[in-house]
Amino acid sequence: MASVDLARLFENCFPNTLDTTVRWHLASKDPKKVQSFIVTGDINAQWLRDSTNQLQQYQPLAKDDPALQKLLLGAINTQAMYVNESRYCNAFQPPVASGLESTSNDQDDHVYPPYEPGVVFECKYEIDSLASFLSLSNQYYASTSDASFITPLWVEAVERVLLLIDEQSGGTFTPDGEPNDMTYTFQRKTTIGTETLNLKGIGNPLASNTSLVRSAFRPSDDACILQYFIPGNAFLSVELGRTAQILTTLKKHPSIAKTMQTLSDSIRAAILKYGVTEHPDYGKVFAYEVDGYGSHILMDDANLPSLLSLPLLGFVQASDQTYQNTRKMILSRKGNPYYLVGSKFQGIGGPHIGITHAWPISLLVQAMTSDNDDEIVGLLETVLSASANLGLIHESVNVNQPRDYTRSWFAWANSVFAHTILDLAERKPGLIFGEGARIQTKKDVVFGVRR
Repeated sequence: MASVDLARLFENCFPNTLDTTVRWHLASKDPKKVQSFIVTGDINAQWLRDSTNQLQQYQPLAKDDPALQKLLLGAINTQAMYVNESRYCNAFQPPVASGLESTSNDQDDHVYPPYEPGVVFECKYEIDSLASFLSLSNQYYASTSDASFITPLWVEAVERVLLLIDEQSGGTFTPDGEPNDMTYTFQRKTTIGTETLNLKGIGNPLASNTSLVRSAFRPSDDACILQYFIPGNAFLSVELGRTAQILTTLKKHPSIAKTMQTLSDSIRAAILKYGVTEHPDYGKVFAYEVDGYGSHILMDDANLPSLLSLPLLGFVQASDQTYQNTRKMILSRKGNPYYLVGSKFQGIGGPHIGITHAWPISLLVQAMTSDNDDEIVGLLETVLSASANLGLIHESVNVNQPRDYTRSWFAWANSVFAHTILDLAERKPGLIFGEGARIQTKKDVVFGVRR
């Protein structure tokens, strides 16, 4: 790379998951017995969503690296084990076989269905967690053409995902107006409103017969306001379709494949019916959350999946007009309450940290969904300058004081940066490579700090 700083940041970020977060790996010649426990970074637990994203940049290398292939296969097996144990939960303790000690999240939670604390670290039901499990398998097969991950354990986990979708596709009320059994409830003793669900743990009411799937929490681990979370449903629709295609190609489990494809199509149609609304300034846009009754939440959050990431998910092309309208809305202070602009940094944040901190992940996703060279260069330079002299990507950054950041060890963010550089190396190599590269080393600056 023409920029020494950019190259060093990539050198630090690309191996970060392998170097620092693989707490345990059980090797075996039997594909069914391989296991991998991947922590999120400074928290000694494995999130389904985070671990899938942390491993994404390694997937294309797996076909030519047997050890890496085993690591990824182990991650699939471990995620399948977790889904089978507690399909509604988002974060998990080390497997018993690892010999690693479990830890407490120090919260007073009341959750149904109940879970085993020795297995589960936190049990916030997020539909993107289940989509992430499918995505890890789909990425692995796309890169390796190895179908050995399709074990009885994995098939059982897929069936449990389908069971959950069935349980969470109904509304709050039965046809005669009686409250439905929502299957999942969550209450936490807390002073933070986004950390629990109202109405005795079920959240705000949802309409029935929409074909959308309820999600109690967002990928930020904050509670949904309206629980038909559109980016999560889009992610789920795409990954259900991809898994169905794999099973169909391999002529395995045809009934499961048919069910998954039907769900994929119906969720997609429901998003286009209920998840698109007319904005007075931006035209037709995707909503962030809806309730099926006609109410919409118009915003975006930095965490993935997001509205900004819809093309990366594979739900729409970046050129799609509704997406372009949505993009203009969520990348403006006028259209997105969590688009934060300060004197030193700007980007999408969210309620998880607050209204003073934007997340570098959002700038990286913006770069990967842009074809504008000037926009991409500006975004990379902003992220580079906000690395706070540590040479890693942080969870969030104070938009007026970049040295005020959260989480110095957040492997997901490091992986998204690595993925961004790999994306640009393929799409726009001239921006980062060669003498004519747009991003060059600034002779008197290293990671935004003057020598």
